[in-house]
Amino acid sequence: MTEDTGIAGNEHDIGAERELSWRAKSVGLAALDTDDAELMHGWRSDPVTAHHMGIWPRSLTAMRERIERDIDDDDRDDFLILLPDSTPVGHVALTGQNIVDGTAQIELMLGAQHRGHGHGTAALDAVVDLAFGELPMYRLTAEAHTDNAPALAVLARSGFTQEGISRAACLHRGRRHDLAVFSLLRPEWEELNRPRAWDA
Repeated sequence: MTEDTGIAGNEHDIGAERELSWRAKSVGLAALDTDDAELMHGWRSDPVTAHHMGIWPRSLTAMRERIERDIDDDDRDDFLILLPDSTPVGHVALTGQNIVDGTAQIELMLGAQHRGHGHGTAALDAVVDLAFGELPMYRLTAEAHTDNAPALAVLARSGFTQEGISRAACLHRGRRHDLAVFSLLRPEWEELNRPRAWDA
């Protein structure tokens, strides 16, 4: 999970006239499509994003193939985060969905110039409301590098509790990095004093 990422291309054109899958107060979520591969590739190729997500840059073709594969995965939902004017500002996903156990993981990535404006919290709140309000989820989890202060702050603002540290869980640039493990349970979400996405 990261709020630090580069950006490439004309963002507004990519997000223009997209049908929203889910709407919240300040952002909308549109299903990720293969046409978003170039935008996603630009975001993920940023060195800061690569560090915080523990990834390495891949080719645009590989990014397109990954999106195509993920679209066919019934256990995940990937969304482009759009502002009211249809500007794409990031990506959020609900992955590893286990309907029987009611569990899923959340991934979040924001474009560099869009962090620090509350878009990460708005998008996280929106996908959490989707998971608990429309899907039978009971437990959501997320991970972030322990040195990724913006991501840790977003998770805390959205009501997630840090459960612990996965020590040396990620290898990047020849060094091991710790991951902070967060969770949010349905009863905790029910007690959050904030508007739900469907009230927007």
